[in-house]
Amino acid sequence: MEEKSNTKQRARSTHRTRRARRHGRRKEENLLTAPVIVLLVLAGALMLFNQFQIRSISSLLDGGSNGGSTSSRSGASGSVELAAVDVNLLQSTAQTVAAVFPELSDAQTADEVMGVLFPTGTPPYGEDLGVSFDEPVASLAKLAKMYRPLKAEVEEKDPEAFQRFVNLASKPRGVSCEFCCGVGPAGADSKGNSRCGCQHNPAVLSVALYLTAYTDYTDAEILREVMKWKTLFFPKNMIDIGSKIAGGDTSVLKNLPGMVGGC
Repeated sequence: MEEKSNTKQRARSTHRTRRARRHGRRKEENLLTAPVIVLLVLAGALMLFNQFQIRSISSLLDGGSNGGSTSSRSGASGSVELAAVDVNLLQSTAQTVAAVFPELSDAQTADEVMGVLFPTGTPPYGEDLGVSFDEPVASLAKLAKMYRPLKAEVEEKDPEAFQRFVNLASKPRGVSCEFCCGVGPAGADSKGNSRCGCQHNPAVLSVALYLTAYTDYTDAEILREVMKWKTLFFPKNMIDIGSKIAGGDTSVLKNLPGMVGGC
């Protein structure tokens, strides 16, 4: 009797297992309806398209940019071309862009303007600061956080370099977050304090201050590096300025007001 009971239990168990499998197959069949299959195909196609677009943009920037880490410091900053630049005459971000990127005069298309202004790779000072043009978001956070301790250090140990930095950043030369906040093209006050509490402003100030105190970059070369980072942080605005300069729109070289409002 016990053996017959065990046999019945095994039979019932096998029956339940088969029934569960059939139910599972029916459930899968119900899930994989025509609309669901179409959505899955579309999602896959969209992912492939996005990857293609990203690779295309990366290829364009890698091929056209002169801001990568493969150049020497003087080559990356264009020191020969910038030797005659008098930064004291610069009164707007647009004037600075035109002065420190003379190659814009040869740009014919928006792609060529991007190739001039949009940096890629790691700049010569990138390893020391732990930043890279290829990681703008992470680099933005690092540069923003380092400004206060960097300012205190340079102000105490190298007052001459600090005053040189103040002369650059407290004048309307574009070392600022003007496109997201209403501070205009001067990001520091007469004491070197950031004029805005957003991340962009102390980030570009950190670049200018570090290069002033710890490298032999000239003022024009420092402004060029700041404009590269500013292009990463505000690509639409900076490429627009570059395109107008390349296209011969001299009105953009006039003193430009900053954007009103916070970021």
